[in-house]
Amino acid sequence: MAIADVTVIPIGTETPSISEYVADLQNILKRYEEEGKIRFQLTPMNTLIEGELPVLFEVIQKIHEAPFNKGLKRVATNIRIDDRRDKKRRMEDKVESVKSKM
Repeated sequence: MAIADVTVIPIGTETPSISEYVADLQNILKRYEEEGKIRFQLTPMNTLIEGELPVLFEVIQKIHEAPFNKGLKRVATNIRIDDRRDKKRRMEDKVESVKSKM
C-alpha cells in the first residue's frame, strides 16, 4: 500500500481562493473512498491519499483533470509517493511510529 501527498494547484482562477476547487477534488476522493479503493485525509496544505499504487495514479489523474472540467486552462499538480513494500503501513501508523519515539 502506498501513500501519496498530492497538491493540485488551479492556475488562473478569478479570485485568490481555491476552496471551491479543493471541495470538488475532495468529493471525487470521497467517491473512491466509498467504493473502498482509497483512504484520504485533507490537510491545510495538501491531501494525503492511501491505496494501491495503480489506483493512486488513477485517482491523481482524475483530480488533476477536475479544474480543467471547470474551464481552467492550466493546472499544476505536485505529487510525492511513499511506497513501502516490506510491511503494510497506514497513514496513522507512520505518525504513531514518530510519536512513540518522542
